[in-house]
Amino acid sequence: MDRRLLPSLPVVLVLLGCAAASAAAQRHDYEVAGSPLSASPVDQQIAAALREVSVEKIKTNIETLVGFNNRNTTSSTVSDLPAGTGVLAAADWLKSQLGSYSQACGGCLEVKEDSFVEQPLAGVAAYRSRIAKPTPIRNVYAVLHGTDPVAAKRMYLITGHYDTRETDVMNTHDPAPGANDDSSGTAVSLEAARVLSRLKFPATLVFVCVAGEEQGLNGSRHLAKLAKEQGWQLEGVLNNDIVGGDTTPGDSLLDKSVVRVFSEGILPSAPHETVQQWLTLGMDNDTPSRQLAREVLGVDRTYFTPARLDGHVTTAGHAKAFSAVMELRLDRFLRGGDHSSFSAEGFPAIRFTEWRENFNHQHQHVRVENGVEYGDLLKFDDFGYIAQVARLNIATLATFASSPGIPNNVRVVTTDPDNNTTLKWDPPSAASGVIHYQIVWRETTANDWQFATDAQKYGAASQQNMATLPISKDNVFFGVRACDEFGHCSQAIAPVPERR
Repeated sequence: MDRRLLPSLPVVLVLLGCAAASAAAQRHDYEVAGSPLSASPVDQQIAAALREVSVEKIKTNIETLVGFNNRNTTSSTVSDLPAGTGVLAAADWLKSQLGSYSQACGGCLEVKEDSFVEQPLAGVAAYRSRIAKPTPIRNVYAVLHGTDPVAAKRMYLITGHYDTRETDVMNTHDPAPGANDDSSGTAVSLEAARVLSRLKFPATLVFVCVAGEEQGLNGSRHLAKLAKEQGWQLEGVLNNDIVGGDTTPGDSLLDKSVVRVFSEGILPSAPHETVQQWLTLGMDNDTPSRQLAREVLGVDRTYFTPARLDGHVTTAGHAKAFSAVMELRLDRFLRGGDHSSFSAEGFPAIRFTEWRENFNHQHQHVRVENGVEYGDLLKFDDFGYIAQVARLNIATLATFASSPGIPNNVRVVTTDPDNNTTLKWDPPSAASGVIHYQIVWRETTANDWQFATDAQKYGAASQQNMATLPISKDNVFFGVRACDEFGHCSQAIAPVPERR
């Protein structure tokens, strides 16, 4: 059947979602308890920031990165590279770019490096090591400190990796442009830093460019461990890797209106009792990273539905909606990414990746073979698509940084069998100002939140941060999120059982 005669995937998803929500809305208890989940109000400051995203600046940054020829992480150990090439030259340029953004905002960004020497694997693991000798690695990042002395403890981080590779993962001299993998993600981090550094937020934002990804996630692993050791209160990590919107001539299955969002379920390192409890309750899709991904869908509803485009444009100058698609897995088959380093340390982390990859344009020696062009070349990037991904990331970061942060210790009372549901929670650990709590829920067969209600509607007069809803906890999954008076909400937190 001709694919052109079929509705596009986003249309199908919307139709299916509307049908599911309609069926769910017929449940009388859901109607009594709350309303179908709607988009949050548009923050005009965030909408204005999205209009500041520049396709040309993104393109220029990617062209500059490609100009370093080969950014293989191990090129830091090589002494015969032409001047202005290699991973260390790229790191110097990234640091200067972030510094220029800081200068433009009066020194609002603290530009830093996480520099270390990665040692080769030893023993039986040495045969699979992509680090042959001690290798200097530099993660470059900038911190936009929050303006509220309490809320500034909360942090949200965006990252992309600036190292590249070709077919031979140890090749440091032949061209490895990495225009898509991952100059595109690095450019998103840079553009987010440029745009958001002009604004002020209660919480702290961190804009990161890591190295070492292609050699084994070395840079992000080191930074994630550093964040853990230093007690960073990271409530969300956004990793952009391969968001270039690959443009392959003749490929009719490309879809530039969507981006995939990957997230991890239950951590393999979680205590056995936790894993057993979550699996017993069917909560393997309610992990912190999955909740982070769901909130990206919420931001998408607010800023990217057709009626709310507010000037978002493609390079052709036409307004276009843009949809995040939640993927219920850590990553693609046979691949990995830097978000997994943060997830392994217990931080909520997700990955953005284009809808349809062309593997001839990744990890390839630049060549033409049997009429097929191989290589991660600049001409295959869609800079308008990358700008849309940047806007989605920027809107997400700005929303989270404006929110009160995530509620703590969310519980569902399970003392006795009951057709009602009593939820309890503690306030966010680093928040100030008025907090409104929202309870969201979805049927057990649904992926995204379907209904919401103001927790105060069902709160007990004698006890704050508690609500009893006339909905059976056996029929739905619940979440509690914290919102400020302007509608900026944290990601929801799923309740765990409490016996009182």
